[in-house]
Amino acid sequence: MKLQGKTAIVTGGGRDIGAAVAIKLAAEGARVAISYFSSSTGADATVERITAAGGEAIAVQGDLKKEADCNALVAKTVEAFGGVDVLVNNAGGLIARKKIAESSLAHWHEVMDTNLTSTFLMTHACLQHMTAGTIVNLASQAGRDGGGPGAVPYATSKGAVMTMTRGLAKELGPHIRVNALCPGMIDTDFHNVHTPDAGRRGFEANAPVKRQGHVDDAANLVLFLACDDSAFITGANIDINGGMLFS
Repeated sequence: MKLQGKTAIVTGGGRDIGAAVAIKLAAEGARVAISYFSSSTGADATVERITAAGGEAIAVQGDLKKEADCNALVAKTVEAFGGVDVLVNNAGGLIARKKIAESSLAHWHEVMDTNLTSTFLMTHACLQHMTAGTIVNLASQAGRDGGGPGAVPYATSKGAVMTMTRGLAKELGPHIRVNALCPGMIDTDFHNVHTPDAGRRGFEANAPVKRQGHVDDAANLVLFLACDDSAFITGANIDINGGMLFS
């Protein structure tokens, strides 16, 4: 029970990595608040799974590109559980693959706000209540290598999350640690939508581990960074990509 008595917020906690993280943190004793944007189905299912196992969890709808919604999520978490100890900035997305020459300013802003501005807004809101704890950001392998075709805005936003992670670690230490994951090919809806199946099969053939990542691989690393097992790590952007990129 590595997070016994702690309260965690997991953004985008209704599916894929976010849901796996919420369930993992709850299994280690955390009270968990998860956010969702458009559909409550996955979020409610995650909450139900946590409570059925004896944990405590709530789901809160919100558009994390909006300051008021971020503030409301944090306020409801504090009301329900008394504070915030762990923030996992998981919500984000590619939106669509578009080459820069064929893109628009509106698309650029949408991607930046979804991945970067939401991370700032949630961090800012939580810091009004956090005096100690951990922040775990979800960056991406794209932030290291520039991403795949049509992903320049996404890769840029995730590179910025990596830099924000380093800066926050210096600004918030010693009582709040800040780290990030840089996932590669994790088997999620993200890749179901945005990555051709041939690309995924090619990854499996070429990766040293000969498989795609599982959401539990990511959740295990989030747990490590969220708890005291990683007490001497802050400002790190940790690769989790099956050996396809070394940094």
